[in-house]
Amino acid sequence: MPEIRHALQAPTRVQRMAHGELITAHHHDDHQIVYAGSGVLAVTTDAGTWVAPGTRAIWVPAGCVHAHRAHGTLELHLLGLPTSANPLGIDTPVVLSVSPLLRELILACTRDPDDDGPERRRLRAVLLDQLRASPQQPLQLPSPADPRVRAVCDLLRQNPADSGTLAELGRRVGAGERTLSRLFRADLGMTFPQWRTQLRLYHALRLLADNEPVTTVAHRCGWSSASAFIDAYRRAFGETPGAHRRR
Repeated sequence: MPEIRHALQAPTRVQRMAHGELITAHHHDDHQIVYAGSGVLAVTTDAGTWVAPGTRAIWVPAGCVHAHRAHGTLELHLLGLPTSANPLGIDTPVVLSVSPLLRELILACTRDPDDDGPERRRLRAVLLDQLRASPQQPLQLPSPADPRVRAVCDLLRQNPADSGTLAELGRRVGAGERTLSRLFRADLGMTFPQWRTQLRLYHALRLLADNEPVTTVAHRCGWSSASAFIDAYRRAFGETPGAHRRR
C-alpha cells in the first residue's frame, strides 16, 4: 500500500462517506472497531480484504496498516480502544458478528466521542464483554502471493460469474488442477470453492450497495438462481439481501 499515514490514536467518531470513497492506507497505535451503520464497508490490508454489512463489524488491531472503502452511502462508526483493552486477544483483522445489543452499544459509544463520564465508561465495559462473546466470521478475501494462484483469482475478479472448474481455469493460466488446489490451501488458507464463494459474496455486497435487484445480483455473481443466492447470503451474513437493503 503506498503513502502510509500514521495516526497516534485510533479516532472514535462517525464519518459519512460517499459511494466509492476511500480512506487511504494508515495505521494507529490503538485498536479499532469499524462498523457500517449503513452501506457496506471494505477494509484492505496487504493480506487481503475484509468486508462487512450492518450485521458485521471489523476488528483492526493496533499497528495494522489498512485502508477503508465505501460501497453505497456509508455511515462509518469508528471506535478506538487502547492496546490494554483487547477483548479478542488477537493481533490480526477479523470480522465479528454484531448482535442488536452490540450494534446499539457501538452507536452509543461513537455518538459523542468526547464524553468520558461514568455512564460512557459503563457502556464501554458492556461493549467489551459483548465483543468477547461475538463469534468471528470467515469473511476475508485473502490476497494470493503465488503468481499462478493470482492469475486464477484475477480471472474471477474480472468475472465473478465465471463457472469454470479449477482445471479449466488452470489451463487458461498454464497451471495444473492438482497444483492449483494445493496452492490455494497453502497460499490462501482455503480451498478454491471457498475462495470463489467469498469473492462472489463480496461482489454481491457491492452490487446490492448499488441498488441492483437481487435477481440481477445473483446472475452477475454466478449463482444458478435468486433463491440459491439468498440462501448463501443468509448463511454468510445472518439475514436476507432484502433485509440488508431495508436496513
